[in-house]
Amino acid sequence: MEFSIATISEDGLAQTVLTDPASRTKIIILPQYGAMLHAFVVEKDGSMFNVIDNYSNTDEIEKDLSTSFKSSKLSPFACRIPAGKYVYDGHEFELEHKFMDGSAIHGLLYNKPFKQTDSFFDEQKASVLFKYNYKEEDDGYPFNYTCEIRYTLLPQNALQVQTTIINLDDLPIPMADGWHPYFTLGGKADDWLLYFDANALVEFDEKLVPTGRLLPYDTFHEPRKLGNTGFDNCFLLNINEGYAACTLRNEHTGLQLNLFPDATYPYLQLYTPPHRNSIAIENLSAAPDAFNNKMGLLMLQPRHTHTFTVYYQISC
Repeated sequence: MEFSIATISEDGLAQTVLTDPASRTKIIILPQYGAMLHAFVVEKDGSMFNVIDNYSNTDEIEKDLSTSFKSSKLSPFACRIPAGKYVYDGHEFELEHKFMDGSAIHGLLYNKPFKQTDSFFDEQKASVLFKYNYKEEDDGYPFNYTCEIRYTLLPQNALQVQTTIINLDDLPIPMADGWHPYFTLGGKADDWLLYFDANALVEFDEKLVPTGRLLPYDTFHEPRKLGNTGFDNCFLLNINEGYAACTLRNEHTGLQLNLFPDATYPYLQLYTPPHRNSIAIENLSAAPDAFNNKMGLLMLQPRHTHTFTVYYQISC
């Protein structure tokens, strides 16, 4: 049987749906809100379960997106830039949009309408491409680039997410990329087993901005319960091709999330919200405040492209 792609409207939301008929797995994307991943639905014991902690309707997105950023594309920077200020080519720039703490946060595309420009499906996969052309829309980032996001649903509950950045400017542009999905496996995060292969913790100051120091870290080198561990931290990963860099498992339901970032995503940001019904697991190409500290910062040359890739796989 062939995979399928459909466009529907539900709960006031325009949705693009990728389906694997063999497993009944579904991927749902919201193009109008930064091409966010709205659902990753798998079948477990005859019931369907969405591992994405999402927004229930348009009203909730409009109310909460700019504070929670669930499943948002992080571009052209990830996490915080203090006061939204950075220096480029000897000149200081200040981003216009600020978070409640006065910093610029999570990029400029999280609420932008992406356009679907390509789709394909056969017996092995369903793939869809979304595009947004950024044109000097914030005085603090006066550049031109295209962001393309391709979602590809594969057999065995596997999802590949690729982001390609195309520099359309006449100058090199500073760039970092990332994702901000919140995952849930049922119940409370305290009971889930977490593993991630990090060799260092990025030290933060009291404003969650890197100090420039990397600290040794190996607490979750073996799967262990989250318990009351609270995260709002960034880690430098060991990337071993073919091996999951991070896993999350609920032993009670048997659901397990496996993340396979490639070398373009060497950083992992983790955040546990106060309700502890989910956990944000964020693949990043650079550390927070990379426009200033240069930790992982990409200077993309004119008319050049760069692609970032991560796989998510759900075991049931």
